[in-house]
Amino acid sequence: MDITDIKSYMQSVGQEARTASRLIAKADTAAKNHALHAMANAIRRDELLLLAANAKDLENARAKGLEASMIDRLTLSAKGVVTMVEGLLQIAALADPVGEISGLSYRPSGIQVGKMRVPLGVIGIIYEARPNVTADAAGLCLKAGNAAILRGGSEAIYSNQAIAACVKEGLRLAGLPETAVQVIETTDRAAVGELITMKDFVDVIVPRGGKGLIERIANEARIPVIKHLDGVCHVYIDDQADFDKAVKIADNAKTQRYGTCNTMETLLIHEGIAQRILPPLCKIYFDKGVELRGDAVARSIIPQMHEATEQDWYEEYLAPILSIRIVDGLDQAIDHITKYGSQHTDAIVTENYSRARRFLREVDSSSVMVNTTTRFADGFEYGLGAEIGISTDKIHARGPVGLEGLTSQKFIVLGDGQLRQ
Repeated sequence: MDITDIKSYMQSVGQEARTASRLIAKADTAAKNHALHAMANAIRRDELLLLAANAKDLENARAKGLEASMIDRLTLSAKGVVTMVEGLLQIAALADPVGEISGLSYRPSGIQVGKMRVPLGVIGIIYEARPNVTADAAGLCLKAGNAAILRGGSEAIYSNQAIAACVKEGLRLAGLPETAVQVIETTDRAAVGELITMKDFVDVIVPRGGKGLIERIANEARIPVIKHLDGVCHVYIDDQADFDKAVKIADNAKTQRYGTCNTMETLLIHEGIAQRILPPLCKIYFDKGVELRGDAVARSIIPQMHEATEQDWYEEYLAPILSIRIVDGLDQAIDHITKYGSQHTDAIVTENYSRARRFLREVDSSSVMVNTTTRFADGFEYGLGAEIGISTDKIHARGPVGLEGLTSQKFIVLGDGQLRQ
C-alpha cells in the first residue's frame, strides 16, 4: 500500500476497518478471547524486541530534545510490558458486553421492550507517546466488538509497530481479520486530519495526549469525540484527616509519577491543620526535588515556597511542580475545585463521614475519591482491564473508558403478532 498518498492511504485504511468491523461485531466471545490471549503471549515472548524498539524511539526523542514529561510517557519498561500482558488477559477475563440485554419489560400492548448493548463500529484513536496504548486500545476495542484505527505519535513509531505486529499475530491465530486493528504506518500529520473527518468509515474518535492535540481534534473533527482536555487534579486535606494517612496520600498523588493526567497538581489544606502538616509534607517534596508554589498563608509557614499566581491554580504541570493553597474549610475547597478544576479527578482526606459524603456529591468530576490517591484514576486500577482514555464529558462515557464505554445501546422489541390499535 502506498503510504505517501495520504488521502488514498487513509481511505483504504478506513474501508478495511469498516469491513472488518462487521466481522468483529458478530465474532463470538471465544474467538475474541483467543485473540486477546494470543496477543498477550506474543507480547510476553517478544519483550526484548519491544524494549529494543522502544530504546530506538527514546534515543531519537532525546536527540530531538523532547521534554522530560514526554520522555517519561514514551518509556516502556519490562514492568510496562508485563502490565500490557496483564491488561489483555484481564480484558479477556471480563464479561463480553456485546449482546447484553437489559430492562426487558412487557408493555400494555403485549410487546416486550428492552435494550441490547452493541459495538460503536470503527474507533479512531490518536495518541502521543505511551506505546502501551497500542495494546490497551486494541484489546478493548476488540472485546467490545469494534474495529480500531490507531494513530500513535511519531516519537513512538518503532514501539507502536512492534506492538502492532503482536496484535496482528493474535488476530490471525484466532481467525479474525488482521485489519480489525490497524496502526497507521506514516508519521505524516496529514493522516490525523484525514482520520478525524472520515465520517463514512469512522464512528468515534478518541484523542490521548497533550491539551494542544486534544483541542485540535475537538475543534476539527467531524466525528463524535470522547476526550478530556487536561487533568488539574486536587487533593483536599481536611482538618479531621488522619495525619499519617494524609501525608502518604499527598506524597503519592504528586510524586509517584509526574507526567500523568491523574497526578495531583494542586494541594488544598484546611487552615486548622496547615501549621502541623505542611512542614513534614514540604520536606518530602523538597527532598524529591518538587518545586512548590503557595498562597500567602502557605508561604508564611514555608518561606521557601514560590508565590503562586492566578494561572498556577489552572495549571496542569505534568512536572515536579505543585501549587498549595490553604482554605478555611470544605466549602472553600469545593469552590476552588469548581472554579479551577478540569472535572478529571479530585480527592478528600478526612475521617468525617458527612464531609466525605458532601465531597462525593458536590464535586463534579469524572472520578471523586475519599482517603486515597488520585493516581488510582485508571482503567486498569478500576478493574476495566485497561482504558481507552479518560472522558470528562457528561454524555455517553465519563471517567476511565473501558468496555461499556466502547459500546452503545439499541432498543429491541419482541412481539408475537401484536398490532398497534
